[in-house]
Amino acid sequence: MVFSIRSRPSWAIPEALATPETAFVDRRTLLAGMGLGLAGATLGLSRKARAEDADPTADLYPAKKNEAFKLDRDLTPEDVNAHYNNFYEYGTQKGIAEAAQALKTRPWDIEIGGLVEKPFTIGFDELVRKIPLETRLYRHRCVEAWSMTIPWAGFPLNKLVALAKPQASAKYIRFETFLDPEMAPGQNDFLYPWPYIEGVTVEEAANDLAFVVTGAYDKPVAKQHGAPIRLALPWKYGFKSIKSIRKFDFVEEQPVGLWEAIQPQEYGFWANVNPEVPHPRWSQAMERVLHSGDFVLTQIYNGYGAEVASLYANLGNERLFM
Repeated sequence: MVFSIRSRPSWAIPEALATPETAFVDRRTLLAGMGLGLAGATLGLSRKARAEDADPTADLYPAKKNEAFKLDRDLTPEDVNAHYNNFYEYGTQKGIAEAAQALKTRPWDIEIGGLVEKPFTIGFDELVRKIPLETRLYRHRCVEAWSMTIPWAGFPLNKLVALAKPQASAKYIRFETFLDPEMAPGQNDFLYPWPYIEGVTVEEAANDLAFVVTGAYDKPVAKQHGAPIRLALPWKYGFKSIKSIRKFDFVEEQPVGLWEAIQPQEYGFWANVNPEVPHPRWSQAMERVLHSGDFVLTQIYNGYGAEVASLYANLGNERLFM
C-alpha cells in the first residue's frame, strides 16, 4: 500500500525526535530503587523467551512504516517501555513485565459477535494475516499524567469493523479481554470487576487513528503490553486502550468499562485527553515524559484534535474529557 502525504497533520513531528524504546522509565528512579534490577529483569525475560516456541507471526515484522504518523519527541526506548507498564491482571505495580510472561498467547481465539451479519470466531494467527500490517508512531498519554511515544504495528480498527459487517443498529463496540485467574493472579482481586471491558462508538472506530496493535518495536507485541492483540487510541487516556483482547462485540447500548464501573466520577466512557479538565485527584495540565523525566504541556486530544474533534461536536452535555 502506498501513502501519498500532501501536508503534515497538526500533530506531526520529525520522526528523528520520537521517544526511544529504552527510555520508557525514568531510569534514575529505577536504578536508584533497584540497582541492577533492569539488567536482571531483562535477563529473566530473555530466558523465558528462549524457553518458549518462536512466535508464528514474527515473519510479519518489521511492518512497513506509514510516514503520515510522525512525532515531535524521541521514541521511548524499548527497554524502558518494557519495564514500566500498567497490566493489573498481573499486579498493580509498574514492574509487572516478569509476571506477565505467564500470559499464554497460543492458542488465542477471538470472538466477533453481537449485532453483526454473522458472528464468528477466528484464531489470532489467522486474523493477523488477513489485513496488511503497518507501523505508526503514536503518542500515549496515561490518565496518571505520564506519557511515552511508541512505534506500534498493526492495522486500523475500521478494517476489522469491515470484516465484522455490523448491522445498522450497532452503535458501539464492546471489547473484552481474557478471564483466567490461574494464569493471571491479579484477576483474583475481588476489588476489580474482571474481565477488563472497554468500548468506543462505531464512529470512533471508523476514525483512521483508532488502531489494532499486534506488534511494537519491529516485532510481535510483548506480553506486558497486551499480547497478542490490543488497542491504541492515541487521543484518549491510556486505560481506554484495552490489552489482550478476546472479544469484539457490536452492541446498541453504551458499554461500561472496568474503570468506569469502579470509579465513574473519575473514569468516564469518553476519556478524551484535555489539559483543562483535571482528574478529581490531580491536574492534567502537564505530563511527565517517562524516558527523559521532562514535564511538558499536555495538548487537547493529546495533539490529535484536528483528526478527532469533529467526532464530539454534537454530543451536548456528555462528559467528554474524563
